[in-house]
Amino acid sequence: MVAFTSSINTTRAPAPLDLVDWDVLKQDYSSRSAAMADTLRRLVNSSPYSVLQDKLDAWYKDYHVYSCDQNLNRCCELVELTSKIQGQLFTILNLTAQEGGHYSGVDTLKSRLLPWLGSCFTIAASSVSSDTSLSLIQESVEKDRKIRELSSVHESNLQKIEDQLCSTRIELDSVKRELVDTHIELDSTKNKSATTLLATEDEILHLKSELRVAQDQLDLYKRKLDVLDDYERQVRILRDEVSYLSAEKSVLQERLVRSRSPSPLLRRSRSVSPVRGESPTRAQLTSSSRHSRLVSRFSDLYATERLESQSLLRKYIDDLETVQRILFIAAVESFQAAKLAYRQFKSRVRKTLSSTHIGPESLEDAVVDYIVRNLDLYDVQTSINDVINAMNVNPRISFPPEVDFVLISSFIREACRIAFAMQTLDPPLDLAFSSDGELYSDVKYRRSFDSEFTAPLVAFHVWPALLEGDTVILKGEAVTRRGALWKSRSRSSSPVRSRSGSPSRTFMASHSRSPSPGRLSSSRL
Repeated sequence: MVAFTSSINTTRAPAPLDLVDWDVLKQDYSSRSAAMADTLRRLVNSSPYSVLQDKLDAWYKDYHVYSCDQNLNRCCELVELTSKIQGQLFTILNLTAQEGGHYSGVDTLKSRLLPWLGSCFTIAASSVSSDTSLSLIQESVEKDRKIRELSSVHESNLQKIEDQLCSTRIELDSVKRELVDTHIELDSTKNKSATTLLATEDEILHLKSELRVAQDQLDLYKRKLDVLDDYERQVRILRDEVSYLSAEKSVLQERLVRSRSPSPLLRRSRSVSPVRGESPTRAQLTSSSRHSRLVSRFSDLYATERLESQSLLRKYIDDLETVQRILFIAAVESFQAAKLAYRQFKSRVRKTLSSTHIGPESLEDAVVDYIVRNLDLYDVQTSINDVINAMNVNPRISFPPEVDFVLISSFIREACRIAFAMQTLDPPLDLAFSSDGELYSDVKYRRSFDSEFTAPLVAFHVWPALLEGDTVILKGEAVTRRGALWKSRSRSSSPVRSRSGSPSRTFMASHSRSPSPGRLSSSRL
């Protein structure tokens, strides 16, 4: 309004030029110009519009949060700030209009300021009535009430959401703790399971080792039990033999007494047999049946006992060729030991019966018949020990031996018994002569599955051939490979250590255990 009145004053009639004091005008103009610049500077430095804009932004952000009174206070605050700015602007407008004198700025005030002021006053006067003001006030109150209700609802909803969020966070924390506890329990369970698994594996290995030891002990006890059974059977046989010899001695003493006395009963006593009442030709009558049975037992020895002993040796020796050589040498040495034991046993029986033999059969037939009747008197354990001792120094298998040959004592025992019984036949059965590097013969052998079928020489023997005189009854088994002769010569020329310090032996000497005369004679047989 000050600016407006000042502008109105400027529209008055100007004073005459001669009455104007130019010095006063200059001084007044410079003072008003300085006041205007100072007011404008303060307005610029205070930055009222930036403050007004910041307040507007803050009010806009928090409008829905504030209550009606707070919003009105903000609005009044902004109106006051705006009025202050307008006051400063009107001051500058007044000073500017005064700088222009009586004529400058009149057109601008008339064209812009006065129409704007007139339109504002007319609109305000024409548009706002008392009823309209009351309705606006009611609407404003209603809006304020709704705003307060909405604000309360919003605050309650916000509080509920915050409560739910808090409870959700608490539940989430509890779930996280449970998850951590579960992970810890899982890790502990894994560690316990791993420890239990390791302990179980150790126990299994320990139990397996104990089982192997127990099985070895069981096999050892079985072998000892077999040996004990043999000893008991031999004791029974020896007791029967002692009783039989005692009875024979008493009969001989009676005959001696009767022969010395002059009695006609002498001829009658000579006609009576002092030993037995059975037929003296029993060995001859049963020769064919015993022949068939012994050949069948020899075949079973190859098909059953040999494979069982081979499986037993393979647990300790990986080389199949070495195992087959061991079993072949065991069979050959068993026959040699049995033949030697038969000759010795036959010599003892011949010596016993030579002084008392009376009968239609010859002394040799009586001796064979006695041996056939008393095969259990054969001391097979001695032959087993001889076979094992011979195998321990044999050059065709490793020396010192890789295993204890007592493991195959059952195989050696059966081979010795078969060989001993075969010597009671007429003619006796024997094994064919064999040596590594010999020429392969289809009459004596059949090739094994892993042989070289075009090779002419025998690399090593798996099983010997069975002979009756010069006729092959059962074929043996051999492995043929090329270069077998060179391998046999290189093997025979290698030095072999022996316990007695004797020189090395060749393959030809492998069938004999010692260079004794009895051994040489048995090999010739």
